[in-house]
Amino acid sequence: MSRFTQVMDEKLGESYFTWQHKSGLPMFVIPKKHSAVYALLGTRYGSIDVKFKTERDEDYLELPDGVAHFLEHKMFEDEKGEDAFARYAQTGASANAYTSYGRTCYLFSCTEGFEENLEILLDFVTHPYFSKETIEKEQGIIGEEIAMYDDNPGWCVFNNLLQALYARHPVRRNIAGTRDSIAKITPEMLYRCTDTFYNLRNMALVVCGDVTPEQVEAVCDKVLTTVAPEQKVERIFPEEPEEVNEPLMEAWFEVAQPVVEIGFKAIPPETPEEAMRVSAANAITTQLLFGRSGEFYNRLYESGLINEKFGGGYMQMRDCAFTEVAAYCEDPNALLKAVCKEIDHRREHYFTPEEFEIARRVVYANNLFTFDSTEDLASAFMDHYLAEEDYMTCTALISDIGYEEAKEIFRRTIRTDRCAMSVVYPKDQERKG
Repeated sequence: MSRFTQVMDEKLGESYFTWQHKSGLPMFVIPKKHSAVYALLGTRYGSIDVKFKTERDEDYLELPDGVAHFLEHKMFEDEKGEDAFARYAQTGASANAYTSYGRTCYLFSCTEGFEENLEILLDFVTHPYFSKETIEKEQGIIGEEIAMYDDNPGWCVFNNLLQALYARHPVRRNIAGTRDSIAKITPEMLYRCTDTFYNLRNMALVVCGDVTPEQVEAVCDKVLTTVAPEQKVERIFPEEPEEVNEPLMEAWFEVAQPVVEIGFKAIPPETPEEAMRVSAANAITTQLLFGRSGEFYNRLYESGLINEKFGGGYMQMRDCAFTEVAAYCEDPNALLKAVCKEIDHRREHYFTPEEFEIARRVVYANNLFTFDSTEDLASAFMDHYLAEEDYMTCTALISDIGYEEAKEIFRRTIRTDRCAMSVVYPKDQERKG
């Protein structure tokens, strides 16, 4: 019997192989006859994981803001001072990494030398090295990156929206932290985080391209020679009120016109199964509400209230969820009023079954496009796996969501009494509100 399990979806015409490596690392290979291979090694550890412990720890560790992002940067450098990017430069691969609210991922893309590049990835991510001197050096580098974020109006308006929506949840904090918070980072703190979250059983490897499970396993056998211990991570999130923290947050930047983000705070789903259904249903509803083919978008566009930079969607992560509407708009208050009026109207008079079916087909088709790109597919697969979901199941689920179910989920999760707005105004514009 093969140790590799092949998961197939006949309707999608797609499949992948999965198994757990003897080291404890969950592995996924998505075969695609493309010229480029895309690989990600990810962990369930992001900026919101600021208070945690395992069964081996006596006390919870509470981290300053920005540790997950700081750790992502430091993982590339080894004890000899050599950088993994330099190793990739010799193979011709394109490499990167990113930290989000709930995950950290390391990745590469290549057209040749796959095994060598995978060996580099597995090697540097599983051999962390930190010292006081290298941390001090990185604090200066990331401090400059934080300053760049602070000068970015797009990042500011979104981060301010999260602060407006949430009073206590760590999603309201900057992913990169602040200069003051990263100054508190120590080697001991980073080693505690890697011991906890870079345990291979808390991670996953996703490879998409013209490769076989046997190729991937051979490299893993070479590099991953120790078995990760079983462990359970307990994350602590503060109790968050249902109402928004602040109804309005404003800032001023060198922008040509106001940048607007409107958010609707929701109670997060309790299980991964519920999360998949809520996400699929709201993907259809937000397409109906804010999609470019919709009546609402075209009405606002023709009136001149919005331009083509308008859209909305539903987002969820550990212990929080919200719907976001983004726009460039000369009159943010008028836009807020129009959006809330439309939502309240649709809560009473939901879209017709025929409109719902058209939107569902659009959302389903958009998900299918992901399967045409090794990068998009591997990234989506990893994001869903780390959220304890299966991307193929989520895509197929779009066809399973019923009209009445979507209507009920919409009424429960997108409510105007839990609304906040963030606006970035041009510096020379008089204060609004």
